[in-house]
Amino acid sequence: MSTLPTRPATAAKSASSIAEIETQRLRRRTFAIISHPDAGKTTLTEKLLLFGNSIEIAGAVRGRKSERTAKSDWMEMEQERGISVSSTALTFEFAGAQINLLDTPGHHDFSEDTYRTLMAADAAVMVIDLAKGIEAQTEKLFRVCALRKIPVLTFVNKVDRRGRSPLEIIDEIERKFSIEPVPQNWPLGSGEDFRGFIDLHDDSVHLFDEHRANRRISSKVVSWSDLETVEPAISSDLVDATGEEVELVRMAGASLEQSQFLSGAQTPVFFGSALTNFGIEHFLHGFLKLCPPPGSRNATEPPSPNFSGFIFKIQANLDPRHRDRVAFLRVCSGMFERDMEVTIARSMKKIRLARAFRIFGQDRQTIDEAYPGDIIGLVCPGEFRLGDTLCQNEIVHQEGLPQFSPEFFAVLDCTDTARRKQFDRGLKQLIEEGAIQVFHDAHTKRRENLLAAVGELQFDVVRYRLESEYNAPTSLSWRPYKLVRWFNATPEQKANIRLPYSGKLALDQFGHDAVLLQSEWDVKALHRANPDIQFQEMRVATSH
Repeated sequence: MSTLPTRPATAAKSASSIAEIETQRLRRRTFAIISHPDAGKTTLTEKLLLFGNSIEIAGAVRGRKSERTAKSDWMEMEQERGISVSSTALTFEFAGAQINLLDTPGHHDFSEDTYRTLMAADAAVMVIDLAKGIEAQTEKLFRVCALRKIPVLTFVNKVDRRGRSPLEIIDEIERKFSIEPVPQNWPLGSGEDFRGFIDLHDDSVHLFDEHRANRRISSKVVSWSDLETVEPAISSDLVDATGEEVELVRMAGASLEQSQFLSGAQTPVFFGSALTNFGIEHFLHGFLKLCPPPGSRNATEPPSPNFSGFIFKIQANLDPRHRDRVAFLRVCSGMFERDMEVTIARSMKKIRLARAFRIFGQDRQTIDEAYPGDIIGLVCPGEFRLGDTLCQNEIVHQEGLPQFSPEFFAVLDCTDTARRKQFDRGLKQLIEEGAIQVFHDAHTKRRENLLAAVGELQFDVVRYRLESEYNAPTSLSWRPYKLVRWFNATPEQKANIRLPYSGKLALDQFGHDAVLLQSEWDVKALHRANPDIQFQEMRVATSH
């Protein structure tokens, strides 16, 4: 690491300021929520904010006819369609802790944004629909967490609706993920018969009032032995069946160990219903006990007192009133102070961070300081790129962000020549955000932008935003490519590369060599014809 000169005021930190940084770090929890679409992720986010006193009444996202749209979904398109297509950072206080929640898109088409957001998380909450079990996108995102060694808590949602048995869900988690699920509570009934849950730590029974589920309310707590006496309306058959299930869980002998959870060998499992508040507060308390503070997961030495952070998201026009770009930065070490001077590790350029915000949907709150684990918004001066590390005093490089092989390719044109300048500016900004990838034919001087995305819906978002934010109407022409393989080669190897008939040599937006392909058969043919070249389906960008 190389040392940089700094302003005298920030040249050294006192013991008291280092102690304050550590105190603030230890009380923070930064996590992401992952799930398949419609598992209830956005609704769970709303209810966590409700119990964190950040909103007074929670409203679930239920499509375009919903009377109330989710606070965390800022984009008009999200509110119209009732889906989340961009990651949002939300902050709230609960039980003396500051919780930084990264609400990610559940839709497969926006998984790249989710992957980048997971880089900023210290833990993940996996939401599973009781009726549907583990679905494709949930499984894919869990694999990413396992690859990055992110500890995962599980919230089994919609227990107040008819679904599979809790024992089936527990078995499926263990079978599909090769991880030991450890239930922390157990539902008392399900569907129309759902009455509450049993806390497996003390055998207390938590009962709920289903008529007041849109506000924060406490559950009624009774002992298991007194349940039938206190609540005669609950049938003895239900009590007996639940008791047998609890005994089966206990006989399995699983007990949660923090080290096993942090290493990814165990996942604590909570049952509840985000829509009706059942189990949310209990989950929050359990989450605080288990989720690691920032930096503790892989810490081999005390956190540095010097400020560092990395940019995992750039968003243009987050607020139509401002028409600016905001870079989301995860503070990794030290203390952020407004107006501090930092170095961009990639370019070694110094920049003063004069404006910083805490983002809550469309709302902004100016902040003067932030600590490890915090997510802050910086007004982007055009100097930042996704994955950039900002640091003070000593140069550090964080792990690079992944670039995934797209599955859809198209050429986007502006249909109004008078709006071409706005179209070019808007497309440039959307590419910098990572909203879409772009490739160019390596053999032609005319740089036609071939846009590429993991999901088809990403094109809809890009066109929607070009139209609504830049007033640039577009037309779309699909191309037949379905895959990308990146490669590093010597000039001689590149000159003699042998491509399948339908393959095309290209450069991505960063100038890296790539091959565009139309099928898996083409991929196999490419490997066979060029055994001396390593082809990659995922490229990790570096900030240096």
